[in-house]
Amino acid sequence: MYTDILMIPFILFCTRSCGRRLYLHMDSVGIIANPSASKDIRRIVSQGRVVPDWEKVNIIRRALFGIASTGIRTVIAMPDSAGLCLRASDDPNLNIKVETLDMPAYYVEGDTTRAAALMQQSNVGCLITLGGDGTNRAVAKGSTDIPMVPISTGTNNVFPSLTEGTIAGIAAGLVAQNIVTLSVISTISKLLKINVDDAFKDLALIDVALSKERFLASRAIWDLSTLYDVFLTRAEPSSIGLSSIGARLQAISQQDDQGIRYTLYNEDIGSSPANTKQIIAPIAPGMVSHVNIHSWEVLGLGIRSILPKRPYTVALDGERSFTVTSDEELSITLERNGPPVVNVDATLKEAARIGAFTL
Repeated sequence: MYTDILMIPFILFCTRSCGRRLYLHMDSVGIIANPSASKDIRRIVSQGRVVPDWEKVNIIRRALFGIASTGIRTVIAMPDSAGLCLRASDDPNLNIKVETLDMPAYYVEGDTTRAAALMQQSNVGCLITLGGDGTNRAVAKGSTDIPMVPISTGTNNVFPSLTEGTIAGIAAGLVAQNIVTLSVISTISKLLKINVDDAFKDLALIDVALSKERFLASRAIWDLSTLYDVFLTRAEPSSIGLSSIGARLQAISQQDDQGIRYTLYNEDIGSSPANTKQIIAPIAPGMVSHVNIHSWEVLGLGIRSILPKRPYTVALDGERSFTVTSDEELSITLERNGPPVVNVDATLKEAARIGAFTL
């Protein structure tokens, strides 16, 4: 068959260890694909792209061919409303088995979290995700142990990358079989831990934004005039959205043991226009705006920031998630204990260096 021609005879080294957890059964790759990614209100209020289901199916199919070329024969998929993975596997040239997780599907964010937790329990060796920052946040709530290859199909994404599906699949297959050393080709991601009254509430992988809006509504954050404070794990100059604003103040990468917090000019907190710093940043696809910064600071790992008591709507990785009353104490801490993120380019270079592609 076609995949037999492409088969790469990899040599498995040693017993697999991902550095933070020993996996005992590492012959599968997981795929979590969000059919709702790239379909929110930002298609209306900005020039955000739409990634239709057929393109997501195409990306997954290419990833499956890449995974199969490494010798893996089982992929574990999350059930979803569009049947993306099952449609992608419907190809006579594909020599790989796609198994859907045995779990009820309610087609909500919680499905992603439960799927990631089940994949961790099943000792999946590597996880490919299709979605945006919010999708990957939901994954991290279910597992921070499985190495991830996040493919961007959302909006204003910082956590996932625009990676070609075939290449992502090859990298995931290499990682799942311990052909490359995880500590060499991945980075443990940072996250923001949110507590309410000293009790853990939620987490974010890229940004936490505090809004004066009283309702979750469409959830997506797109109007900066409603925001008070923004916390970032990363401030990437080439990103779009809240991260790009932070990068105009100080660039911070995934590798840096720092984050950034900035406060936007807002009459509700008594800031003065005369004391603001004005910057220009792309706040959404096709939207470059002037942004008034009241103040900003660099965040250190493990340092807890306690917010003034007032009503907030808290947005996590671009989406309003919950509300806080003026009687509750909200605190945010930057930590480095998120999931390992695979550097696809570094993975392929390392695999070539050790001769993994040599027939």
